[in-house]
Amino acid sequence: MTDRRRTTPLLRTAIAAATGACLLVGCGVLPGSSGGPADTITVMTFAPQDTKATNMPGMTGMAKAYENWANAAGGINGHKLRVITCNEKNTPSGAADCARKAIAEKAVAVVGSYSQHGRAFMAPLEVEGIPFIGGYGVSAEEFQSNLSFPVNGGQPVLLAGAGRQLGRACNQVALVRPDTLAGDSMPILLNAGLKADGTGKAGEAADIRAAEDSADLTPQARQALASSSGGKDRGCVTAVLGQRTETFFDAFRRADDKRRNPQIASVLGSVSQALIDRTGGRESPFEGALVTSWYPVSSDPLWQPMRKVISEHAFGNDAVDPDDSGTQTTWIAYTVLGEALKRLKSGEAVTPHKVARALNQSEPVRTGGLTPDLNWRYENMRALAGFPRIVNGRVTFQVVQSGRLVAQQGEQPMDMTQTLEQAPRAA
Repeated sequence: MTDRRRTTPLLRTAIAAATGACLLVGCGVLPGSSGGPADTITVMTFAPQDTKATNMPGMTGMAKAYENWANAAGGINGHKLRVITCNEKNTPSGAADCARKAIAEKAVAVVGSYSQHGRAFMAPLEVEGIPFIGGYGVSAEEFQSNLSFPVNGGQPVLLAGAGRQLGRACNQVALVRPDTLAGDSMPILLNAGLKADGTGKAGEAADIRAAEDSADLTPQARQALASSSGGKDRGCVTAVLGQRTETFFDAFRRADDKRRNPQIASVLGSVSQALIDRTGGRESPFEGALVTSWYPVSSDPLWQPMRKVISEHAFGNDAVDPDDSGTQTTWIAYTVLGEALKRLKSGEAVTPHKVARALNQSEPVRTGGLTPDLNWRYENMRALAGFPRIVNGRVTFQVVQSGRLVAQQGEQPMDMTQTLEQAPRAA
């Protein structure tokens, strides 16, 4: 299934700006104009920082920028917003500590956060009834808990989408992925996408594991080269290693002494515009790489409201990169929070239960065109083994061209839900 948008860029920008303003304060309601003095709503955003694995400082930075923006406009639906942040540290104990901090600070929601350790943070939040809105999508629990409200399809749809993208281009595929619990499902999901292509020419991908914090990925690079090279067949190598993806492809280039130059690929979050810029732009070794994403390309006018907030309210925080998938996910998650709060009476006391109830209403949540309309009611759940709360299965196909991530020519956004429904249980 495809998802086409024919709206002109100028009109799309206007629509997105109007939508952002409505979600912030509630159209037709002046912030704080009723319901007495504005109360303060506390929410949390957590993400790993300063670790040896994946770091997502843009997520907490975007959350604070949103806080500044919302409060400068008078709050959200009569309430001042208080955003607390937490370093998840890429550990189960760090994730659990952040959840406990959210509880201690009486947060009404955890918004736009990143953690691989879903069991560690989701259980404490569930006990207190605190909704988890718009997580990054790297833990299975985000797509299982009734208190989780995902805005994208997480790693499952990215991997399935990557398989679909590579199935059309490759005869042999090698997947390099982290040797973690979250990484164990990646080959299953990628293979589901390869199979969905219909040609079956690529078969199943070679599964190559890498320690998440490894500084030397030369053995994996050599194995990937061997697995993706076979006579005249075109080989592809995709790496999904978060911030270690750059380390892998550096080792991969050095290991490719015969200049076989297989097609390289990755997914949003492992390859970003910032990475391409940092490694040479037009001369980047990622030139020509295929990339699967959840969202429109970062140059799309739909992102303009977010860019304006960052430029005016991030106060020089360089970690808040509008091209970064963590920043983008957090913006969408806070947009969803704003929509939920708008559904309450102006000035009404806000509780975790009321936020969750607002999101479970029949009316879908709109994100200004950055995602399909979102609805998490029971009847919207999908027959996805291990991931029933994926309500947005859309991916977009991109390519690095002249140093920029652009839409892959001839490819439309695609819903990977049916592909995932047919995949073996992956979690």
